[in-house]
Amino acid sequence: METIRDFFGVIDSLTWGWALIPILVVFGVFITIMTGFVQLEYFGRMFGVLRKDSESSDPNSISAREALLVSVGGRVGGGNIAGVAVAISLGGPGAVFWMWAIALVGMATSLIECTLAQLFKSSNGDGTFRGGPADYILKGLGKEYRWLAVIYAICLIAAFALGFNAFQGNTFAGAVHDSLGIDRLWTGILLAIISGFIVYGGIHRIAKAADLIVPIMAVTYLAMALVIIAMNITELPRVLYDIVTNAFGLNEAVAGGMGAAIAQGLKRGLFSNEAGLGSAPNVAATADVRHPMSQGITQSFSVFIDTIVICSCTAFIILLSDVYVPGAEGVDGVALTQQSLASHFGDWSKYLLTFAILLFAFSSIIYNYYLGENALAVLSKHPAARHVLRIAVVAIVFLGATAPGATAVFFFSDPMMGVLALVNLIALMMLFPVAMRVLRDYRQQLKAGVVQPVLDPAKFADLDLDLTAWKPRG
Repeated sequence: METIRDFFGVIDSLTWGWALIPILVVFGVFITIMTGFVQLEYFGRMFGVLRKDSESSDPNSISAREALLVSVGGRVGGGNIAGVAVAISLGGPGAVFWMWAIALVGMATSLIECTLAQLFKSSNGDGTFRGGPADYILKGLGKEYRWLAVIYAICLIAAFALGFNAFQGNTFAGAVHDSLGIDRLWTGILLAIISGFIVYGGIHRIAKAADLIVPIMAVTYLAMALVIIAMNITELPRVLYDIVTNAFGLNEAVAGGMGAAIAQGLKRGLFSNEAGLGSAPNVAATADVRHPMSQGITQSFSVFIDTIVICSCTAFIILLSDVYVPGAEGVDGVALTQQSLASHFGDWSKYLLTFAILLFAFSSIIYNYYLGENALAVLSKHPAARHVLRIAVVAIVFLGATAPGATAVFFFSDPMMGVLALVNLIALMMLFPVAMRVLRDYRQQLKAGVVQPVLDPAKFADLDLDLTAWKPRG
């Protein structure tokens, strides 16, 4: 067992510890420059998806809005509550600035990967679609790269469907036990039953659940943060000043100064918004839209919501409280967020945070399951394989919730996510010229006065597109 741990430890060091974060940052900056800051160019269009339910009249289809909410539900999780607290503890207030910076860059990366997922998506024949990095590897790079798609699929199932679902169940059960005193067994049973009901309903039930849960989750947390900001409005300029000065080493709050702020901000930001990691494109491909770039823009907005909005909420809750002491040791992670919230509202607020963690954890569980199901199609299309995965996910959620030390078994999750991210980045680099063609087509249609650009498959006849997924619209 120790040998296995050492093996995955090496993989973790070679990905997250050495290569992956710099590559994600450099590639994100490259995309931002080469696309002419596309995430800012179409920022106004991102909000349109919140007003418009769907671009399709097919009642079986997944709308752009539903796909957005599923991906937001997946991106937003325990990292937005505990991860931000860790970043501030280790990197100081300046870490928040670098989280914002990497979110801006990540918006462009997510736009490109999700646009490619849409372009190479496949029709299921019932009004729904599927796709993702495995598909744009197989269709965009060719069948000789199937081995790369298989590696991606295995890593996605291991990291998200199995490992991270155990962590989400553990996070929620721990919060319930600490705040309400409810035994982990009962929490695990409840979470497993609800998860089973949702995952056996497929992408439609997942999308409907996200359409209900995510707005409540985001609005509740945002409202809570806005009240705290209003209560401490005179302290806000000081906090913003601390964030900026600490980010550039002008006011060192922790050991390591500017270097610690950059390292923690970039790492936590990338972990939270998942831009470039190859997870969100699986959901982006399910949306029924007129042009691939439409969903790319929508998914770019998902990164904005996750990091600029939700992570900032946690940051202000902590930095506006009297609990956080720069450089002090002791209070960390979710405990820092809980105590900071209690300092603003009183001890009763821990119940509100527990409710938020429930929504965050549950939305992540159903999102992680769908990623696993979609990846499974690359390995096996047999119905029995899907049932095995569903049973395994429900069992792992229960295991993670009931056994405090169970998550230690899934030490392979982060290394596997590192490998799948590298595989995805390789594919994105090779397919970037194709993504630029799609972007140019979108821009040309807008310049010609087309309000809602439509993809013409004939313009991309050299690509292996599923023409049934891009039927002409009336």
